[in-house]
Amino acid sequence: MQLQHIQQKIYEIRGMKVMLDFDLAQLYEVETKVLNQSVKRNSARFPPKFMFRLSLSEWKAMRSQIVTASQLKT
Repeated sequence: MQLQHIQQKIYEIRGMKVMLDFDLAQLYEVETKVLNQSVKRNSARFPPKFMFRLSLSEWKAMRSQIVTASQLKT
């Protein structure tokens, strides 16, 4: 995966730069649920803020950013 493609998958939420689980799973070539299960099983290896759930309003905002970004690529 090219660096520019990865950079396009980084979003700012709650003042932090983050990647969504499905984008990380794609990067590591695993299913999203496998990635999430691995993180949960090994939670002691990750800092507390490594993973958090988006609120409904945050998810709606993310979806609009993703759609907008997808439309710009075509």
